[in-house]
Amino acid sequence: MRSKLTGSFTMAFLCLLIASTSLKAQKWPDEAVEAKINDLIRKMTLEEKIGMIHANSSFTSAGVSRLSIPELTTSDGPHGVRPEHGRDWSLDNKGNDSSTYLPVGITLASTWNPDLGYSFGSVLGSEANYRGKDVILGPGINIMRTPLNGRNFEYMSEDPYLISKMVVGYIKGVQDQGVSASLKHYMGNNQEIRRDGINVEMSERALQEIYLPGFKAAVIEGDVNTVMGSYNKLRGEYCTYNDYLINKILKGEWGFKGLVMSDWGAIHSTKEALLGGADLEMGTDLSMMPNPDYNKFFFADPALKLVRNGEIKESVIDEKVRRILRVMFKTHMFGKRPQGTYATKEHAAVAKKVAEEGIILLQNKKNVLPLNRQSVKTIAVIGANANRENAMGGGSSQVRPRYEITPLKGLQNLVGNSIGLRFEQGYTIARNAKADPALIEKAVEAARSSEIAIVVGGWTHGYNYAIWDDNKYDTEGYDKPDMKMPFGQDELISAVAKTNPNTIVILYGGGPIDMSAWADKVKGIIQAGYPGQEGGDALAEIIFGDVNPSGKLTVTFPKKLEDSPAHKLGEYPGDSVNVHYKEDIFVGYRYFDTYKVQPLFPFGHGLSYTSFRYSPLSTAVSNGLVTVTMTIQNTGIKAGAEVVQLYVKDKKASVKRPEKELKGFQKVFLKPGESVTVAFRLDKDAFSFFDEKTGKWVQEAGDFELLAGSSSRDIRVKSKVKL
Repeated sequence: MRSKLTGSFTMAFLCLLIASTSLKAQKWPDEAVEAKINDLIRKMTLEEKIGMIHANSSFTSAGVSRLSIPELTTSDGPHGVRPEHGRDWSLDNKGNDSSTYLPVGITLASTWNPDLGYSFGSVLGSEANYRGKDVILGPGINIMRTPLNGRNFEYMSEDPYLISKMVVGYIKGVQDQGVSASLKHYMGNNQEIRRDGINVEMSERALQEIYLPGFKAAVIEGDVNTVMGSYNKLRGEYCTYNDYLINKILKGEWGFKGLVMSDWGAIHSTKEALLGGADLEMGTDLSMMPNPDYNKFFFADPALKLVRNGEIKESVIDEKVRRILRVMFKTHMFGKRPQGTYATKEHAAVAKKVAEEGIILLQNKKNVLPLNRQSVKTIAVIGANANRENAMGGGSSQVRPRYEITPLKGLQNLVGNSIGLRFEQGYTIARNAKADPALIEKAVEAARSSEIAIVVGGWTHGYNYAIWDDNKYDTEGYDKPDMKMPFGQDELISAVAKTNPNTIVILYGGGPIDMSAWADKVKGIIQAGYPGQEGGDALAEIIFGDVNPSGKLTVTFPKKLEDSPAHKLGEYPGDSVNVHYKEDIFVGYRYFDTYKVQPLFPFGHGLSYTSFRYSPLSTAVSNGLVTVTMTIQNTGIKAGAEVVQLYVKDKKASVKRPEKELKGFQKVFLKPGESVTVAFRLDKDAFSFFDEKTGKWVQEAGDFELLAGSSSRDIRVKSKVKL
């Protein structure tokens, strides 16, 4: 649902920034295009067809030059176009591949603003287009099952409904620029440890209610062009060529007409993969480096042999080529595409807007924030993250921006010489680094001599391809060992807070971190995520009140790791073969709220510098459609935004259901004293569960409770409805 928008950048303006290069993708199947595709396939030799279904360099697959079929060129990543490295894996480092470094997926989702998802995707698509990319490998939408997942920063949420609403705009934004999005990682890639082959065992209900809805929305509502299969298995079959997931659900039930590509190196057989639904094998066998033989891929010479000896029908290959060609036609690869634009001021403005709305104020004791620029004269800025750039970390999602504004730089930009800023490193970012007494003592001295102490810490992006660092936090290929703050930060923050009562902590990172050692000792806590190249300026403006924070958590922050349902009820990381999702549908707040476990900060939580009043709910039922309305008023003295969250509770069901489930949200922007009426329309999907006995979605008759509030634990108004 569309939000009422005010502020320096309205969504209409942000969309206009990139509208000049927008090219609406055609719907498929198109009869005229299908006829052209069939004609091309008839003219192709078997060898040419085989050449199109496997990689021929690190990020391309072959075309057919004699038929003017171009190569298909892909690129990471989800929040910026990856640096150039030619046809191999070595960065070119020519200095002409800088992209806009957008905030990461979890920070985008923390805006709870689907319109910003479209603007975000439009920037990404425009820059991919400019760089000559046909497919951008994003968005990533895997469920945040465990706080330890190293790629949580790329993903969006623990909640499938929120993901479903945020992903559609992202995809449409990318694809309206004449570039294909690649939805990943389908599905169950919820841990990085043992990802290459771990077998996920989950109930059909968990699959349907939790892990599939985001992908379904991306395919049916977002009309995504490509889907990337994940590394892991589901129920004994690799997901990239899992007959149930790919042939029956994705291509069958959902009617997906695009191509299914493997993650890099995710195919392990030829016949099974050809028949299991994979269309394009990507990746490089690292054992073949630096000169891999792409003809040895499973979908190369081995596939050609199977067709020639009659084990695989040529029509199987034709269907894969047909899907690849559909994507090419849909993204105008046979015609002239708009050029796109690249690393512009307008794109930077979108990155900043996402950061402003995605940064979350978690704690604000005694209204320590916002700081007063006229009264505050000295600030100690402490922590290695305060002046650390993160864009080139994270593994495959690395971006090389023209600049990245760190928190320290953002504060310097805002206050200039009007406030004395003293920086101390406080801790060292390195694998197995411990608390450094000398660095802590310098930080304490800075805090002692300052009115305000700002400690910038949290997780850090590791796995920088440029330097192959050994910091393995928040990165592809590695999970965190635990939720404890690394590098001795607990000792640092505790020491600073003991010295300075006005301590504010800013946390970088892709999800929860254990704050138990110091959360009750500091006045302010801000969750920054990874806020992109403009993040430092956005943080500074929030700290001083130029921007009123409006981000909300998309994942529950537990007090300790053992409270997380995957660790309390389920398995993680499983044994060498299997991981069982015994927590079933009780992921995130569904577990915490149902089983009365107190989180540190609940799902949907985020504070503002103003306050909002909710009117009583008004409900109406007509033909099975429930309409819910309420009035929201800004009762404070600052303009601000509230994310109105609507949850549904089934009062009595034949199966165990969560205490409540998110079924609607709207972000509204209000001036002081201003009011707006918010309306939600809930169909039967909002009240249904998946019945494993019948294999169908069921809405049972009975009483339901509607709960509206500012988080899953901050419910302001309730109402009942009988269906």
